[in-house]
Amino acid sequence: MEQSCCLAHQALFKHNLAVIDELKHQEQKIDRLYRQIETDCLQFMALQSPVATDLRLIGTLMQMVRDLERIGDYAEDLTEFAVKLLPYDITQYSATIENMLLATQSMLAMGLASLTELDAEQGLNIKQRDDEVDSGYQQVYQKLSQVQTVQGSVEPLLLMMLTIRSIERMADHATNIGRRVAYIVTGQR
Repeated sequence: MEQSCCLAHQALFKHNLAVIDELKHQEQKIDRLYRQIETDCLQFMALQSPVATDLRLIGTLMQMVRDLERIGDYAEDLTEFAVKLLPYDITQYSATIENMLLATQSMLAMGLASLTELDAEQGLNIKQRDDEVDSGYQQVYQKLSQVQTVQGSVEPLLLMMLTIRSIERMADHATNIGRRVAYIVTGQR
């Protein structure tokens, strides 16, 4: 997943379109793994009759895997937006959007580390970074919504909206991962 975010970053901000095929291949692999993990979890629940703690773990892991799969989907979307944005000058939005994506990458890394270490506190701390992404989303959204006249196509404005929305959703899924880790560890929502 972290690699997917890095590849999306390269496509959007380094204009490295060679990563698009790599990300598509990676996303197919992620989708296969998601389906396999989901099937394995369901089989385990059906065949092993797990107790409450194990059910909580399995159910929460299934939700986390879905969050990770969705992050990959959004990363793939970002590469598609990168291709369509190439002909347009988006420099007035680039710094904020890049900061949003870098914060999201950091949040994902924190979420995966909190899962590996079963660190509830680190998982919950991801929300602070999510507030940064939400703030960036609001800044860019306000700029885009204030555009009064458009010379040429409105496509770049629409693509920028889709881009910030995808990054914001990626950050939300990373936040969910952190919250789910805390739930696994503490049993508290």
